[in-house]
Amino acid sequence: MARIKQEPLIWNKEMETMPRGDLEKLQLQRLQQIVELIYNKVPFYRKSFDEKRVKPSDIKSLEDITKLPFTSKQDLRDNYPFGLLSVPMEKVVRLHASSGTTGKPTVGPYTSKDLDIWAETMARVYTAAGVTSKDVVHNAYGYGLFTGGLGFHIGAERIGAAVVPVSSGLTKRQVMLMEDFGATVLSCTPSYALVLAETAAEMGIDVQQRMRVRVGIFGAEPWTDEMREEVQAKMNLEAFDIYGLTEMGGPGVAVECPYHDGLHIAEDHFLTEVVDPDTGEPVGEGKVGELLFTALTREAQPLIRYRTRDRVILNREKCPCGRTVARMSKVKGRTDDMLIIRGVNVFPSSIESVLLAVDGLEPHYVMIIDRPKDRLDELEVWVEASPELWKRGEYWVKQTEDRVFSDLNQTLGITAKVKVTEPHSIQRSEGKAKRIIDRRDLTV
Repeated sequence: MARIKQEPLIWNKEMETMPRGDLEKLQLQRLQQIVELIYNKVPFYRKSFDEKRVKPSDIKSLEDITKLPFTSKQDLRDNYPFGLLSVPMEKVVRLHASSGTTGKPTVGPYTSKDLDIWAETMARVYTAAGVTSKDVVHNAYGYGLFTGGLGFHIGAERIGAAVVPVSSGLTKRQVMLMEDFGATVLSCTPSYALVLAETAAEMGIDVQQRMRVRVGIFGAEPWTDEMREEVQAKMNLEAFDIYGLTEMGGPGVAVECPYHDGLHIAEDHFLTEVVDPDTGEPVGEGKVGELLFTALTREAQPLIRYRTRDRVILNREKCPCGRTVARMSKVKGRTDDMLIIRGVNVFPSSIESVLLAVDGLEPHYVMIIDRPKDRLDELEVWVEASPELWKRGEYWVKQTEDRVFSDLNQTLGITAKVKVTEPHSIQRSEGKAKRIIDRRDLTV
């Protein structure tokens, strides 16, 4: 899989190739500082520490992190929007957010220092992929509350590359700009990269002959190695996987190097654990478990032991590229029911809340997720009409479908096809209801 033609580039050799003993000393120092900060500045953490009868002074080694409480997405919801801030609001210079399960987003606040660190970690991402100041970055991640667009933007600027902030949509225009501006790097979701390739073919553009793109940095949704091979062949580039989450500041938490053997974690900024999702106990090296992060350097909202719900394997062996930081495998699944559709976090509970708020619908529904060849993910929701609605006729059923379509779009931030079916048409289950039919091939 690797296409190594020269010695891999490293942005910050001091931090990314630091001997593990020195790295762990730095992590402990930063962990002690962040624990002291949140205990004194964040009432939620003071309360949760006190409930576990633990004080900042109890953290004397990295292993002592297991004494600290977990942080969950529910904690962010309960403290929405700014209950977990550790700085005064006047120090916050930017707010990002991701979709939530109840219509309320997960908030990601930043101080000026946080933005500087974000640019630093994203500079590492680009450099790991072999991108330099000589490159032109076509950034097709969405700009706005979603962290993708601006995260990739500031990273490109940090390394001195030219960035084209094209955002998402208007695909034919994007293809034209990639050719005209001489893009050498493409950043977007992997499924959108295939859409770009398909559109270029429809426009009669031979990507290999007419475009200069050589690197693709893709993330925000699950994708297989088979999809990687397809993107690389159709876009004539080398594809790199990236990992990030709003709760840790967005993209830039981890990235592949040219060896493509796991994603290197910026461990000087993110202390990493892998635990048994049921017991919360650490799992052994090389075993699958739930990924946890502690933000060691974030100012505005430093979360500790944050449960990502992503299942991974961690590898702390030195990589042939020279990096000594830990590598995480591609995500092997989730420990909750969250779906990722076109880069957006979607919880079935969100959909259920919308459906149950609409008059004339029964609490019997199914969600169908598909990824037609070379296209974006598609979500379709089928829900049963009540006998009363069905008797009112086709016009009122269509009106209800339109209402659900609009409400889902407002709640989820993505469009979904909606079909209101006749009563008793959706199969019942004697056990746990099967609400989700995922037809995508997401095996890793």
